[in-house]
Amino acid sequence: MRKKIVAGNWKCNTTISEGVELAKQVNILVTERGAKDVVVVLGTPFTHLASVCAIVDPDRVCVAAQNCAAEPKGAFTGEVSVSMIQSTGATYVIIGHSERREYYLETSEILNKKVALTLAQGLTPIYCCGEALAIREAGTENNFVKKQLEETIFNLPAEDFKKIVIAYEPIWAIGTGRTASSQQAQDMLAFIRQLIAKKYDQTIAAACSILYGGSCSPANAKELFSQADIDGGLIGGASLKAEDFLAIINAY
Repeated sequence: MRKKIVAGNWKCNTTISEGVELAKQVNILVTERGAKDVVVVLGTPFTHLASVCAIVDPDRVCVAAQNCAAEPKGAFTGEVSVSMIQSTGATYVIIGHSERREYYLETSEILNKKVALTLAQGLTPIYCCGEALAIREAGTENNFVKKQLEETIFNLPAEDFKKIVIAYEPIWAIGTGRTASSQQAQDMLAFIRQLIAKKYDQTIAAACSILYGGSCSPANAKELFSQADIDGGLIGGASLKAEDFLAIINAY
């Protein structure tokens, strides 16, 4: 049975003290009232990782970096390596987020390096994919997402691919005033699962956790999570409020 995962992505928000307080609140709420069968992940800024890992219960709340360097170490000023991330206690790394692709021009070549380094260090990549509005309006979203996967994680051998979590982001439904229906989300995640089955096999496809990352909130989480192929969410703004985040976790 594949894992249900609700992962918060705090992005470039909170100071260390604010982040630690938020993590404490989430940890208390999840421990006292959270769904027992849901894996909870907090994707914090790099500066917060060690502090947050130190105060959460690792059996109830996991911690993720929002990015990592594409090189293992060396003269790369400002970069944070996967081994550095692992040393904080974090166990997940978000890779290929749409904002990294758009604002920092991350290519498939770069993402392949990041995925490989993350897996080699024993951490779990949350690999993001998804299309912009123009692609959705052109009706070519399936081909676009297929290409993203074929250029990156579909290069992995089966044993490594089994360790991947996928997050689908309909970029056109994030901060645009437009929303993706639960059926649109389900259709894309089912398509991704079909691609996995074709590339690897049905068993691997059935075991792969695929998350939805498009403006998931307490209001729509239950409907989204009721869809057959949606295994949780990669949550942005709602993860910055502990009670809202808990409501999404408990939407199962």
